Amino acid sequence: MQKRIGLMVAFTLFLLTVQAQQKLNYPEVDKVSYELFLQGKWAELIEYSKGARQQGIDFFYLQARTGIAYYNLKKYRTASEWFLKAWESDQSFEWLQEYLYYSLIWGGRASEAYKLAGSFSPGIQDKIDFSEKKITRVGLEAGYTFNPDFETLSAASHGQQASLGEDYGEAFYLKNYHFESVDLSHRITPGISVNHNLTYVGLNREQRIDWGSGNSFPMKTNQFQYYLNPHFVLGKKLNVSPSITAIWGNYDLFLGGFTGNQMKMFYNSSANFSDFVFSTSAWSHFGSLSPGAEINLANITDKKFTQLSAWLTIYPFSNLSFYFTPRAYFKSSEESGFGYNTFGVSGGAQLGPVHFYGQYLNGDMENFIEAGGYVVSNFSGVSEQKFSGSFYFLTGKKYQLVLRYLSQDVTETYKVYTNLVESNSVSYNYMKHTLTAGISWNFQ
Repeated sequence: MQKRIGLMVAFTLFLLTVQAQQKLNYPEVDKVSYELFLQGKWAELIEYSKGARQQGIDFFYLQARTGIAYYNLKKYRTASEWFLKAWESDQSFEWLQEYLYYSLIWGGRASEAYKLAGSFSPGIQDKIDFSEKKITRVGLEAGYTFNPDFETLSAASHGQQASLGEDYGEAFYLKNYHFESVDLSHRITPGISVNHNLTYVGLNREQRIDWGSGNSFPMKTNQFQYYLNPHFVLGKKLNVSPSITAIWGNYDLFLGGFTGNQMKMFYNSSANFSDFVFSTSAWSHFGSLSPGAEINLANITDKKFTQLSAWLTIYPFSNLSFYFTPRAYFKSSEESGFGYNTFGVSGGAQLGPVHFYGQYLNGDMENFIEAGGYVVSNFSGVSEQKFSGSFYFLTGKKYQLVLRYLSQDVTETYKVYTNLVESNSVSYNYMKHTLTAGISWNFQ
């Protein structure tokens, strides 16, 4: 019995000795972490710092070294969190300012980087070419959209399908459209920037009127769009971005009528239109996750509605080499109430010197507003699916080229009117394809 008690005492003393040997202290953690830092053993440094923090040991240099370890492993979003912790303790070191700035830039948090850069030393501001007030970006882009099914649709017998008879039948077949766009972004203060965009769209359709006989008329729409988007960084990492989109233009169309002796006739008419969208989005960053939400208040084609969306951007590798964003859209209107509308997935990947960004949308997209209110689908028709892909090419330090391709299905309606009242209709489908190219100058 005494031998057993002796063995238990000896074993307990052994455990206490091992625990005492494993117990870390500040000088030891400082020494070992610095040695691992000098040797460039980044993974070991990260694990060692975790063990130290589990024992309640943390300090400025350990936070900075942990950030540098993640930075050298290209896990910039994680690195920025540790640099921010160190920054809260001491903001005087220029090497920390530089590490913090580039970890935010390469981690997809550029707006926060620019806000913090306003408090950097003059030497670092000169090194990163930072100015509190400046034009940060100028861009030009042009695109062309076409309907490969135009000839088939314009020759189709939609009137017969709709049992037209002696009534009045009408459809508008999309042929093509082109757009030209100018972007300008500038910084007002380190935490406030403003984006502007002016876009012209020239849309060509064929108006089909079946009334006694088949008649086709060219139809031209001129549309202008101005987009104003301030961006605020509130506090440490809350991004708030309201925007206003004003759309206006005019179009020509033909209408049927009767002459004085009751003969059928067609005459040209013109009309003006205007649409409006107000949007506000907010998002923040938590490690490799960035959640956000947006609300859009709109009046498009004389229909008032509210569109809501929420998303979560995921950065699996804690950098911009690959990321994806699932997003759900909801819509509320007087006609249909509130409900689910569309689901989308977007994402990007760095392919050497080329950055790819793609998006897929699936839902009930009529008068649909995409992220930030920048793209507004105010043309006639309903879409169920849309795919887009963009390739960005960096040329030099300040220039960037972009090529895009978009494909979208559209459903429109051939309508029949009896005594000026819609009495029947037939839906028809087509795909529209868009190619765009642009160049931007980035001055940041």
